[in-house]
Amino acid sequence: MPFVNIKVTNEKGGVTFEQKKQLIEGTTKLLQDVLGKNPQSTVVIIDEIETDNYGLGGETITEKRKREQ
Repeated sequence: MPFVNIKVTNEKGGVTFEQKKQLIEGTTKLLQDVLGKNPQSTVVIIDEIETDNYGLGGETITEKRKREQ
């Protein structure tokens, strides 16, 4: 049973329902096409992470993006 965890930052309203649906369908199809996995047993989880909870280079993504604007 394949298990895929997609993590994206939650900004500007986050990921829409339609985008999540496309990610789940596309990921499931990719595993079926490339690895021959059964789509009925493929698990896809999407985690939306607040940019305050995501760090890169010693600072939060929130801080980094504000600085880079």
